Amino acid sequence: MNRALIALAALAAMSAPALADQALATAKNCMACHAIDKKLVGPAYKEVAAKYAGQKDAVDKLAAKIMKGGAGVWGPVPMPANAQVNEAEAKKLAAWVLTQK
Repeated sequence: MNRALIALAALAAMSAPALADQALATAKNCMACHAIDKKLVGPAYKEVAAKYAGQKDAVDKLAAKIMKGGAGVWGPVPMPANAQVNEAEAKKLAAWVLTQK
């Protein structure tokens, strides 16, 4: 099976909300520093999901970090605040990140 068919099958398997949430992450420039399955400037979303798995307040913690930034959790490079992301968007992004496995 060629790569195009594999990619098409993967997209077909994704739900419309998941695609919308990934599009939001792209629109808010999250994907400039993060990827789903590999470290870029910041950790892979799969790593973040694993770290916060099972924590009841994970969405709120991550949403706060998305809006206000953070430092020291994933290494020496700080995550800048994202003033262009409102609270509802931050919670939506955090919930989506936590679904990455």
